[in-house]
Amino acid sequence: MPPPRRALLSSLLRLRACSSVAYHPPRPQPPPSRRHQFVADPNAAATTGRSGLSLGVGSNPLDPAQLLRDDPVSITASLWVSSFRAAAPGDAAPPPPPPSLAPFLTRLELWVLAYQKAYADETGSYLPRSSIPASTLTSLLTLRNAVIDARFRFGNRLTPYLQSPRAAASPDPATLSKRKLRALLTTPGPSPFQDRVVQELLLLLLEPVYEARFSPKSFAFRPGRSPHAALRSIRRSWAPYLWYIRGDLSPLLDSPDPSLVVGALIRDVRDKKVVDLIRSALLTPVVTARPGDDDASKKKKKRKYQKKKVLPEGEPKPDPYWLQTFFGFAPEEALTQPDWGHCGVLSPLLANVCLDEFDKWMDEKIKEFYKPSKSDVVGGEDGIEQGNTSWPEFVPTSGPDKTRKVDYIRFGGHFLIGVRGPRADAAVIRKQLIEFCDQRFRIKLDNESLPIEHITKGIMFLDHVLCRRVVYPTLRYTATGGKIISEKGVGTLLSVTASLKQCIRQFRKLEFLKGDREPDPQPCFRMFHATQAHTNSQMNKLLMTMAEWYRYADNRKKVVNFCSYIIRGSLAKLYAAKYKLRSRAKVYKIASRNLSRPLKDKKGQSPEYTNLLRMGLVDSVDGLQYTRMSMVPDPDYTPLPSGWRPDHEKFLMEYIKLTDPQTVEEQRSCIREEGLITPQDQISMLVWSYKKNAVLLPSKECDDQGSIEDHDSDTDELNNKELGHGGHQGDHGHQGFSQPAEMS
Repeated sequence: MPPPRRALLSSLLRLRACSSVAYHPPRPQPPPSRRHQFVADPNAAATTGRSGLSLGVGSNPLDPAQLLRDDPVSITASLWVSSFRAAAPGDAAPPPPPPSLAPFLTRLELWVLAYQKAYADETGSYLPRSSIPASTLTSLLTLRNAVIDARFRFGNRLTPYLQSPRAAASPDPATLSKRKLRALLTTPGPSPFQDRVVQELLLLLLEPVYEARFSPKSFAFRPGRSPHAALRSIRRSWAPYLWYIRGDLSPLLDSPDPSLVVGALIRDVRDKKVVDLIRSALLTPVVTARPGDDDASKKKKKRKYQKKKVLPEGEPKPDPYWLQTFFGFAPEEALTQPDWGHCGVLSPLLANVCLDEFDKWMDEKIKEFYKPSKSDVVGGEDGIEQGNTSWPEFVPTSGPDKTRKVDYIRFGGHFLIGVRGPRADAAVIRKQLIEFCDQRFRIKLDNESLPIEHITKGIMFLDHVLCRRVVYPTLRYTATGGKIISEKGVGTLLSVTASLKQCIRQFRKLEFLKGDREPDPQPCFRMFHATQAHTNSQMNKLLMTMAEWYRYADNRKKVVNFCSYIIRGSLAKLYAAKYKLRSRAKVYKIASRNLSRPLKDKKGQSPEYTNLLRMGLVDSVDGLQYTRMSMVPDPDYTPLPSGWRPDHEKFLMEYIKLTDPQTVEEQRSCIREEGLITPQDQISMLVWSYKKNAVLLPSKECDDQGSIEDHDSDTDELNNKELGHGGHQGDHGHQGFSQPAEMS
């Protein structure tokens, strides 16, 4: 049944307001209609597609090739710019609502971009837009129409609108028997490929809206806000704090409440279709294995002969061993990865949407507990921190009256609160925090789960220990008369060191060593069948990644050298067992300290090996890196700039500022006040001066000598005019205008 004429007209007028979707490219003909123009003519309703878009005369709304006219990256970029422009800090008024997202669901260009991302995750390779077959574009158009008409259901394996790129892994349900069909519906497995395409599309639409509104104190699951950025932010501004509160809201990430998620979502997104899609993804049950199925499958696997698994040609290869090992070093704060039902890649963003209310509540508490003191070097009445900005982790000693302030940082479901002031302030914040989490998130917290710790005991966060030590540096400053004064100072220094105990614990979990006080390396039998060169290269990649992970730790040299010692001892025991050398000492004797000489047939012990290697007659073996502490790079103490933003946010804000008419007018007024001139105005003056004072050249029939003489005389006359020596300016002007008539 077609919609009423009045409802269709109102919906089309509402879509017309979204100027970012209606793209108007320049055309030489003035009368033709604009491409993808939203029409409000009721008579044109019969020629419009499902989205209410007028595709022009002679266009087929069911032809995907005619719908793919705009660049999907430019459409997404316009959404990022409009979202950040709406949330830009300006007046005290609340930010306006985000742009409507429902019209973006109709853009087939965005569906193609979402398909390319899902295809890359499925196959491990990128598919260019020109290589997508026409049948896939038609299936994408069918999937888009099903989503718009509310016919799409998450987890539906019986109605595949879009087939997986690996067709062999997803057979047609219409050709299956009842037994196979029942197994398809009850056997747990990955979500259908069409679900992942819809998830990627929702991520493309929701991420720019919320990234512009999220708190700058939240990290994890956000572009550009890595654990390194969190550690550098702590080093930059957390030096004055004495009391710390650590908390864990991971239960919210493990089992979310759909009503809580949808309630947090509709505060910023009012599009019913988008909210209904996410609600259905949260409420649709996921097929899970029954309790006895795993045990039965394990028993069957034990009875069957284990064949070596050969990966299909189109299946993506698993992560290499060095990367799997590094993932085992993930800190406690990064272990919990939200995976909510059929939300897929959208789950981390929705987790930050739920916890954003907690970030806003903490921002209010930071303003509430801020009480500046004039006698304190940390903060003043204007809230600007004083001290040496190039050494922000150093805080000079203050008097008895200290500035009371609170700071906060969150990484995923884990948060850290710093308090400068008495312990009573930290206790008050903890009590209010327990009440807030109980009322809003329905999470039961107590004093044991929120311990209050002093900085002198060391605070563990992201596998790094935050501690403070008293230092007596020599402070040099310039007095009023220009005299340089040097004097001994006293203060505290914030130290961010890598936890060696946590590193040993992770190595023990990965079976690289055993023991606590005297860790003993264990052979790495996972690399038993690999060559020496391949094994060394794998472990070198692991060591380089570990050195990068501990880049901002004060004890970077010590901890990376310890990791190199454990891995080198593990490989030495592996080679001793593989080549029957009985001990690590014999391995080091043949292969040297960094295991760079070949151990097979004891070639590395032969005296002619060096000559053969120099002549290129034998393959070289890369030795292990960082075998000595002097080879480990120094820690990176580069201070984080004040008001730091990720690069993409910085570029967006700069672009928004440059495109603001007020900014352009301010620049022009500043240039006029300084008496300068812009290059554009300079070129305009030159062009206008040329048009005003230039004299046309004579015709080609004149001889060269005469033309040169006439041109020289005209040039002299122009020079005399500019110098004020031209007596008959009116006559010259009359002659200049009469010349074209004579030539014609």
